[in-house]
Amino acid sequence: MNFEFSQEALEIGEEARKTLARHDALAGARRVLDGETGHDEALWRLVGELGWSAACLPEQYGGSGLSGEVLCMLAYELGRANASVPFASSVYFASLALTLHGSEAQRARWLPKLGSGECIGTLASVAGFASTDPFVMPRDMKVEGGRLAGERWPVPDGDCAHLAIVLASDEHGAPGLYAVELDQAGSVQRERLPTIDPTRGYARLRFDGARAERLGDAPFAQDDLATLWRRASVPLAFEALGGAQAALDMSVDYAKLRYAFGRPIGSFQAIKHKLANLYIGVELARSNAYYAAWALMSDASRLALAVASAQLAATEAFYECAKENIQVHGGFGVTWEANCHLYLRRARALSATGGSASFWKEQIVGALEARPDLVME
Repeated sequence: MNFEFSQEALEIGEEARKTLARHDALAGARRVLDGETGHDEALWRLVGELGWSAACLPEQYGGSGLSGEVLCMLAYELGRANASVPFASSVYFASLALTLHGSEAQRARWLPKLGSGECIGTLASVAGFASTDPFVMPRDMKVEGGRLAGERWPVPDGDCAHLAIVLASDEHGAPGLYAVELDQAGSVQRERLPTIDPTRGYARLRFDGARAERLGDAPFAQDDLATLWRRASVPLAFEALGGAQAALDMSVDYAKLRYAFGRPIGSFQAIKHKLANLYIGVELARSNAYYAAWALMSDASRLALAVASAQLAATEAFYECAKENIQVHGGFGVTWEANCHLYLRRARALSATGGSASFWKEQIVGALEARPDLVME
């Protein structure tokens, strides 16, 4: 097994890092946090112009046809930069749902728009906080005569999306994914939800007879929903990994610059041990993330275990690094002016978006029970 990424993917990631640094994505996130805009619109336009949203789309739909590892590297750099753009919702989820389940006509209609950034998409499959299991097939929404009624929340980037891929059931109770345009006045209502991370918008979407078009004509089962979430969760884990690395780098840099008692605070054992533990967590998360990327592209039979391990390791590493970053910065770290809290906010938001830690632990146990041979590898 070779878990290393291609040189092409690494170079694209390096260019993405430089681009995000020049744009100053953190400043864009602060503008969103201050309520000046819903997301970093200038950066989102740049993402579309550079073709990041279309990197892995087939060429016939305006994409570049690149491998999934390129998307993982882009996700990693966007997470490191704490970018306030609807990239995850539109690319990991909406574009993937259309690619996997849309008809040829639907893919031809929507994928070029999603790839260019002209259209922002999202997946609306969660029915409140009653369940922490994103694989659940809620039966509370119905589509009758091509019209959708009900609500979904919290929907990531639902406040700015143009297209929602909604999980609902038809007149006969058969579940499916439906494409719903969100500009239907009177039929679609949005309510932006307050969250710990205002730089990543969440919304409640209410549908009252909204026009809905089913994706494809094949049956849609729980396994299909699980596959969609698992595939989307690989770049989501890389995004959390990038945030963890950024928070760790901030801690290390500050520990070298901040002096106490005539020496850098990084020279004190308490700080050194703290940073060493964070580094171990990040590297373990990196190993799991690379394994998940390999499973995504090479061995679907290992994907369930690999994704669960990657999600759990990456979100926990991100939270620990973001939390301890504030502690390393001391009194300055808790202030609004410091950027530390931006990463702590994002760590909590990403962990909720991808599924709870308890859910992914259960997935690991289930995967190992189904494939006990993996324990011996």
